Amino acid sequence: MDFTIELEDIISMVMSVICGGIIGFEREYKNKSTGFRTIVLITLGSTIFTIVSRHGVGTDDRISANIITGIGFIGAGVIFKDRMSVMGLTTAAVIWTAAAIGMTTGIGYHSLAFVFTIITLAILVLVDKVEFLIGNMNKSKMLNISFSSADITQLQTLEEMMKKHRLKSKRIEVFKNEEVLCVVLQITGIKKNVDLLSEEMVNMPEIKNFH
Repeated sequence: MDFTIELEDIISMVMSVICGGIIGFEREYKNKSTGFRTIVLITLGSTIFTIVSRHGVGTDDRISANIITGIGFIGAGVIFKDRMSVMGLTTAAVIWTAAAIGMTTGIGYHSLAFVFTIITLAILVLVDKVEFLIGNMNKSKMLNISFSSADITQLQTLEEMMKKHRLKSKRIEVFKNEEVLCVVLQITGIKKNVDLLSEEMVNMPEIKNFH
């Protein structure tokens, strides 16, 4: 291996650290579980594996192919699911994208990797503004509610309150658990009204818990 090739590889690794640092800074700023160091190491590691694969004997690219599989395991580790929602999908997608950027720098496409980085950063930065605009539109939300007793009139009172807040509700499931009425409701309306409803539900003594 001559000096030119070694210099190119060093440039690739430096570029991967820069690209990973840009994305990692945004993640760290938003206090996400996958922060600055993790993203930088993912991009750098992907670059190193790609370089090793590129300089391997023949045209065997199994190392590069297995990067995707390995990153999949890391991404799966940051996804959490509770009864009503799934969290960590964006973080997993960022990890996957960071690995792709690292592989891009590993094959020497530094300008393209930087463009990918800027596009990724723009998506992450603008997502809050887009979510704010979406929040002002009608959206659906699932509510899992446990009342303090099995009295069905408590549910009817809550449904009347939802109408007052201009929210539409649909009963998904109604059941009794240990003499307690449990309900799963799908409510539709703007986020502001949903938040107001949640505040009132906190102060309702007939509601034991909800999420």
